[in-house]
Amino acid sequence: MKYSVMVEYALHSLVYLIDVPPEESIGIKDLSEFQGLSETYLSKVLGKLSKAGIVSSVSGVKGGYKLSKKPEDISFWDVVKAVEGESPIFQCKNIKANFANQTGNCDSCASGTSNCTINIVMLEAEEQMRNYLRGKTIAWLEEELNRTLPSERIAMAKEFFHKNNN
Repeated sequence: MKYSVMVEYALHSLVYLIDVPPEESIGIKDLSEFQGLSETYLSKVLGKLSKAGIVSSVSGVKGGYKLSKKPEDISFWDVVKAVEGESPIFQCKNIKANFANQTGNCDSCASGTSNCTINIVMLEAEEQMRNYLRGKTIAWLEEELNRTLPSERIAMAKEFFHKNNN
């Protein structure tokens, strides 16, 4: 299992948007410059977050992005789902239909009503992971970063966006 790097950039971007006052936003240029990404690539990331209702875009000269929800209402799973989609990680290929000349299809594989033990275990494991990610929010991430990162580094990031936004 592997999530794309888009998930990481999405989470980082959301952290930078936490302290943006409601009447302001952070421009894509500043977000991409700070993370060392192309504006085009980060626009794709933020477009997915916008479509999912996690961020909203503000048009105009001082336009950019801001959170659409409170940080405590945005879970890691919300971000993963917005960026990667909801398809199961495990893709059942219905191998057992070929076992001992059994026939039939596996319409129930993705629905969780499968009678295939392997599929059931894999879907349950994925659900446990999703539940864990649902329990971690952007607010939690900010608290962890404030606890673990040097305060100078946090201040530097906040100053970068504050300076460039004025």
